[in-house]
Amino acid sequence: MTIAVHGYATQSATSELLPFTFERRDPRPIDVVIDILYCGICHSDIHFARNEWGWTEYPFVPGHEIVGRVAAVGNGVSKYKPGDLVGVGCLVDSCRHCGSCNDGLEQYCDNGFTGTYGGEDKIGGTPYKMTFGGYSDKITVDERFVLRIPENLDPAAAAPLLCAGITTYSPLRHWNVGPGQKVGIIGLGGLGHMGVKFAHAMGAHVVMITTSPKKGEDARKLGADEVLLSTDADAMKAAQNSFDFLLNTIPVGHDVDPYMDLLKRDGTMVVVGAVEPLTKVSGVPLIFCRRSMAGSLIGGLPETQEMLDFCGEHNITCDIEHITMQKVNEAYERTVKGDVKYRFVIDMASLKS
Repeated sequence: MTIAVHGYATQSATSELLPFTFERRDPRPIDVVIDILYCGICHSDIHFARNEWGWTEYPFVPGHEIVGRVAAVGNGVSKYKPGDLVGVGCLVDSCRHCGSCNDGLEQYCDNGFTGTYGGEDKIGGTPYKMTFGGYSDKITVDERFVLRIPENLDPAAAAPLLCAGITTYSPLRHWNVGPGQKVGIIGLGGLGHMGVKFAHAMGAHVVMITTSPKKGEDARKLGADEVLLSTDADAMKAAQNSFDFLLNTIPVGHDVDPYMDLLKRDGTMVVVGAVEPLTKVSGVPLIFCRRSMAGSLIGGLPETQEMLDFCGEHNITCDIEHITMQKVNEAYERTVKGDVKYRFVIDMASLKS
């Protein structure tokens, strides 16, 4: 037996997302069945849907920023009950026995985690080889990979926390960002606006680093203390050697040297946005001030829950634009153009129409 599910899928790299009926597995004893209320649109959804990274298999159902209510649980589930507000992020399985998994860092699983969409389905119970994501009305997930959403948060605005939120929270927490530190957030978009909110809530002095004066104005409203225009050579020179930490959310290849020069001795810049080659990385800015450049990928289950609890405590959510499922292809085009502040979220109730 399986569960009938309605969603949207694309059948090829050049096809639009269209209505698609498929099946989820019936819950095992440790599974949770979730009625999906909202799902955010991440730029990764678009890369996958259009096979821009070269490994997409079709049909393909995107969506890894999922918030919903528990509909049913297996008889071995202890953490959740029907009606609970829960979320599912970027992964739904991992090997569970490697060093990273044992440390609660499933995103770095030595044997590769199973993505919420486009991952090899190692559990089975459906006709499909790959996992299908949250552009749908239901999902079945192992209890271990389900997260509790604080009830005081707007569930729609909480959905992008499962990707954009944890992607920025994890490096800020890992590098111990806090009071007394000057922190730069490079780029204001789906990731950058969350970086500003988190760094501000952690007590840091937050500087928005952007090419756009208009985005600088927006960043101040989000909690930035200062704005640094990276196109202003004099301002960039004056700011050299003054930052403790930089969170780089630029989504395309770029020259990192001007940003590395902003760091103090022993400062660190963490790249979370660019998944394509950086155009220039020189050794001199690293060597002469013992600076570091690092990368970071989402978060494991314990840290993601910590992030959600932090958001509940500080009333932090993403700035979003609601859409119906029928507007998803239009939203993709607007996302590519950067025409959203700062994340689209699909209302799954629209599937019923």
